[in-house]
Amino acid sequence: MRGEGPGPNYAVRVVDAVPSAWNMANVLTVARIVLVPFFAWALLLDGGHTVRGRLLATAIFVLAAATDRLDGWLARRSGKITDLGKLLDPIADKLLVGSALVLLSALGDLPWWVTVVILVRELGITAMRFFLLRYVVLPASRGGKLKTVLQSVAIGLYLLPLDELPAFVEVVAAIAMGLAVLVTVVTGLDYVRTAIRIRRAAAVPPAAGL
Repeated sequence: MRGEGPGPNYAVRVVDAVPSAWNMANVLTVARIVLVPFFAWALLLDGGHTVRGRLLATAIFVLAAATDRLDGWLARRSGKITDLGKLLDPIADKLLVGSALVLLSALGDLPWWVTVVILVRELGITAMRFFLLRYVVLPASRGGKLKTVLQSVAIGLYLLPLDELPAFVEVVAAIAMGLAVLVTVVTGLDYVRTAIRIRRAAAVPPAAGL
């Protein structure tokens, strides 16, 4: 009697079940990385303080920031969360935000201490996440997601040609950036506290069996 098994197509089905690294979500993430040099070029166009260059840079930044939300939604919706996506997504975010902050400070539109505080937090938490991979994958908290939104809004406002806009727009931009820095620091400290707790828990040896 012939045994009933999964059949010759079983291996094919298992392979097909593995999500392709080059799905739409990851393509959007790569597109965000590709947009960074175009964003930098637009922001520095004609000295960095023209209305045309600023509006173009703002449009590119908003488009790139929108892909950050879209690629995550697509990956979860389609069930195609891949290791490549987990690696590239934070890299794309840091490149976009980091380049915007550095260029705004270089142009004299944003104090350097703001850029330093945010980048030290972002790079430090990213390094800490890699360290914690041996124990657990540290997911983004609600505060971390709020931080990303506030940073994007604040940077988007600072990218606008503020000299050509009503004075209250600059005030709103300063308030948004202040909130972004505050939430960035607070959530960074919260991540560090969580990391310490995870590290201490991992250092405790398991109870001996009876």
